[in-house]
Amino acid sequence: MTDTPLPSDAAPACVARNSPVHGQGVFAGRDLHAGERIIEYTGERIEWDEAIRRSAQSGGPVNHTFYFSLEDGRVIDGGSGGNDSRLINHSCEPNCEAFEEDGQVFIYAMQDIAAGAELNYSYPLIYDGPHTRAVKAAFACHCGAPTCSGTMLAPKQRPVKKNKKAKAP
Repeated sequence: MTDTPLPSDAAPACVARNSPVHGQGVFAGRDLHAGERIIEYTGERIEWDEAIRRSAQSGGPVNHTFYFSLEDGRVIDGGSGGNDSRLINHSCEPNCEAFEEDGQVFIYAMQDIAAGAELNYSYPLIYDGPHTRAVKAAFACHCGAPTCSGTMLAPKQRPVKKNKKAKAP
């Protein structure tokens, strides 16, 4: 990964604008190189209880939050003091990935990305409720990748069944 500073007259690494995938998106402002650090995911750091309270209070769709889970159990709320990184869309075949480094989250290019290409990364969402048709529709993936799963939901964890030992005759 590289984080070499750019000259002050260089084009920005990324810019936000309307996306054909989902509302707004983030696009490469210049050619990006594999392993290049593009942007930090910023916002207010809060506890999960506060994130849940905010989601309930907003009355907005449960599938439209800007929360990024941290290893320490807290959350970055990109909707509160965050930057354009919160607008990076999901893809089943991403060109970027997120890494947490000392409590900060950075988005890196997984491959060379041409200027103007939309940036995306895979963020399977955990939804504890039943995965009904309506929920799946609310979390539909529109990435258009040939291997698109059709959903941004992470597969539900299924309980492990214990095998009963056969009794000897």
